[in-house]
Amino acid sequence: MTELSPAAQAVLDALFMEELNGPQQLVARAHAAAALRAAALYCKRDRLQLIAIASEFDSQENNND
Repeated sequence: MTELSPAAQAVLDALFMEELNGPQQLVARAHAAAALRAAALYCKRDRLQLIAIASEFDSQENNND
């Protein structure tokens, strides 16, 4: 897998990603991306950062297909 930005890595660390295997990590990333997009609807100041992190997770998922 490609290296993540510090912001994206912090989100994954908060999800305890090291305890998940490869397929579980992909599911967790998809869920995290969805949660970040939902949060972006309400966090106007941080919206672009949240969407950027979500997009980073999506692009990694697409690279693993």
